[in-house]
Amino acid sequence: MPKIRVLVVDDAVVMRRMISEALGRDPDIEVVGAAAHGRIALAKIPQVNPDAVTLDIEMPEMDGITTLKEIRKLYPKLPVIMFSTLSMRGAVATLDALAAGASDYVTKPANVGSIVEGLERLEHELVPKIKLLCKHLSPVGAVLVPARFPADIVPKARPVIPSVRAPLEVVCIGTSTGGPNALARIFESIPKSLPVPVLIVQHMPVLFTRMLAERLDKAGSVRCFEGEEGQVVEAGVAYVAPGGKHMEVRRDNQKLRIHLNEAPPENSCRPAVDVLFRSVASAFGSGALAVVMTGMGQDGLYGCRHIRESGGQVLAQDEASSVVWGMPGYVVQHGLADRVLPLDQIGAEIDRRVAFGRKANRAEPQAAAVP
Repeated sequence: MPKIRVLVVDDAVVMRRMISEALGRDPDIEVVGAAAHGRIALAKIPQVNPDAVTLDIEMPEMDGITTLKEIRKLYPKLPVIMFSTLSMRGAVATLDALAAGASDYVTKPANVGSIVEGLERLEHELVPKIKLLCKHLSPVGAVLVPARFPADIVPKARPVIPSVRAPLEVVCIGTSTGGPNALARIFESIPKSLPVPVLIVQHMPVLFTRMLAERLDKAGSVRCFEGEEGQVVEAGVAYVAPGGKHMEVRRDNQKLRIHLNEAPPENSCRPAVDVLFRSVASAFGSGALAVVMTGMGQDGLYGCRHIRESGGQVLAQDEASSVVWGMPGYVVQHGLADRVLPLDQIGAEIDRRVAFGRKANRAEPQAAAVP
């Protein structure tokens, strides 16, 4: 099996060395070149023929986003992972890079003076992303879903779909790698008049989720905010879980409120999709629609079990339209999805199911169930 060839692009010598060393520790990866800015990187790509590129955002001569746009013109399918700072400026630049075609991103270690800690974080975060984006070259990355499904995840009793389902009361979405662009597509296709709230977990750090919510608010017809403690959840409004905090929803008298906490990460994530989905299953029962989209790992799997056991519905993004078919792949391959759809059909399907529940509720008792 050939090694995954990586080109490292960063203007800081310390970061180039740190990234190269972290990657070089993995036997399946080979660093085939380094560049101090975009112009050098563009010249080196045809020389070293990389399978993936790590690309700093802020560089002299030619910055990362400009370089990315040039790479996409010449190499539209070459995986590119951006490096950004954990700051408001970094969050804006990262979302710009993802919109311009970046495959994924990693935030730089806050203290490059702590070499050991920086190397460990890069090994934990960067290496798996490279392997998944180059899964055709990596025997580890190719295995996204286990052959056997843990018995405790399978729904204990798959609910019988009634002839008339109760109206949907909420849509909850979980996503990770590739999620910001996928969410933007969803927001473009769901109507302003959506009569239910939308609750979102996108795996992103603090500051990044706030910027994502602001962009989604501008991108679609549905209003979107970063969730706040005690906030009342309203129909026709979307709420993004803030980075670094789990988001749950609970009923408070006649109102539904958001509750945030800093409990330990689940699936190495905080916010975690499972945490949100469990709370939605508890608060809404059969009135919940869960949507699991592109992302690495299995976050959302246990949550979908709870949604199904409560009589709710589950949609999953298909493999062809996913950047990484990890999260939806786990859900699909183990029978928890009601339907598997390409990204460009999910928004319309959400609208259809929300509308269908209300029409069916007013129809004769023999109305057909949502397929």
